[in-house]
Amino acid sequence: MATKTAVLDSAAIASATPTPQNFKGVFFARIVGLAALAHLLNDLIQAMLPSIFPMLKTKFVLSFSEIGMIALTYQVTASLLQPWVGLYTDKHPKPYLLPSGMIVTLLGIMLLATAGSYPMLLLAAGVVGVGSATFHPEASRVARMASGGRFGTAQSTFQVGGNAGSAIGPLLTAAIVIPFGQSAIAWFMIAALVAIAVLFRLTGWTLAHGHAQLKGLAHDQKEGLSRSGVIQAIVVICILMFAKFVYIASFTNYFTFYLIERFGLGVQESQMFLFIFLASVAMGTFAGGPVGDRIGRKAVIWVSFLGVVPFALALPYVNLFWTAVLATVIGLVMASAFAALVVYAQEAVPGRVGLVSGLMFGLMFGISGIGAAGMGQLADQFGIVWVYGVTSFLPLLGLVTAFLPTTRKQGFKAMVA
Repeated sequence: MATKTAVLDSAAIASATPTPQNFKGVFFARIVGLAALAHLLNDLIQAMLPSIFPMLKTKFVLSFSEIGMIALTYQVTASLLQPWVGLYTDKHPKPYLLPSGMIVTLLGIMLLATAGSYPMLLLAAGVVGVGSATFHPEASRVARMASGGRFGTAQSTFQVGGNAGSAIGPLLTAAIVIPFGQSAIAWFMIAALVAIAVLFRLTGWTLAHGHAQLKGLAHDQKEGLSRSGVIQAIVVICILMFAKFVYIASFTNYFTFYLIERFGLGVQESQMFLFIFLASVAMGTFAGGPVGDRIGRKAVIWVSFLGVVPFALALPYVNLFWTAVLATVIGLVMASAFAALVVYAQEAVPGRVGLVSGLMFGLMFGISGIGAAGMGQLADQFGIVWVYGVTSFLPLLGLVTAFLPTTRKQGFKAMVA
C-alpha cells in the first residue's frame, strides 16, 4: 500500500482499490490488451533494425560479420540488462520504468536515423537494446498482474503483440525506409511516442490496482521446484531456448538474404516473405498460451519442437513456393512454445516474476544475438544457403524436454473456479 499512498490519498485507495480476494479469477482484458499493444509497438521498432540490414550492408559496405555484430550489440545489450532490471523491480517496483525505457528507445531511433558511420550504428543498436531491456520484464509483470490466474493466456496475448509488431515492422520498413533511405527511420519515432502514452496508462493502472491484483493471485500460488529441480529445469530451458531462438534468428536476421541468394528475389519481395513467416509466429504464439493453460506446459513444448522437425529438415531443399509454405508452418508450430516456457519458469520459481521474465526475455535476446553473429561468420565463410542446411537440425534438440521436471499445473477452469 506504501506505493499507492505515495500517489493516491487514503480515501481514494479505499474506494478505488478492491481487496486482493476480490481480484481472484478476474481477467483484466483491457489491461492485457494494452500491454500487448505496447509490446506490438516496442517490437515493431525492434524488428525494423534487422529489416534494414540489406540497406545498411550496401550503404556502409558491410560484411555479414559486421551485420552480425550490429545484431549482437542490440541483442546482448538487451539480454544482459533484463534479468537485473527484473531482479531489482521484484524488490523495488518501478512502474514508471516502462515509459522511461520507451523514451530511451526513442533516442535510439533518432541515433539510427542519423548515424553516419559503423560505430554510430553499433551505438544506436545498443541504445535501442537498453530501451527493450527495461520494457520486457515490467510489461510481462503487468500482464501477469492482469491475468486473473490465466497466466498462459495473458502471457501469450502479451507475447503475440510483440510477434505482431515483429511481423509489421518489416512491412513498414519496406514501405517507408527502403524507398526513401536511412533518414526515413525517423518515422518510427511516431510508434515510440504512441507507446509512451500507452505505457503511462499501464503505469497508472499498476499504481492503482496492480499490486492488489498480484496479492490476490498469491493466494493461489503454487509451490515451486526444489533447488535441484530448479537447476535441472534451467539447464533444459537453456537448451530449448538455444534451439528455438537460434533457429528463429536464422529467419529474422537472414531469411531475406537467403531468399535473395537462392531464388534471386529483390529486397522488397523478400520482406514480404519475412512478413509471412513473422505473422505465422504471431499466430502460433497466441495459440500456445491458452492451450498450455488447459493441457500443461510440457505438452505444448513437446509439440512445438518435435512437430516442426520434418518441416525444418525439408526447408533447405524445396522451391520458392514450398519455402513459403514450410516457413509458415515452422513459424506457427515453433512459436507456440515461448509462452509455455515463460509460464513454466514462473511456476518453477514463484514470487520472482520480474527476475524470471527478465531471464527468459534476456535469454531470448542474448541467444538470438549470439546466434545471429555466429551465423554471420558462417555465412561469410560457407554461404547463407549452407547455414540454413545446418540450422534445420536445431529443432531436434527439443528431445531434452523429456528431462524437464513437472510442476503442479493448474488449468484455466481451476484458476477461474
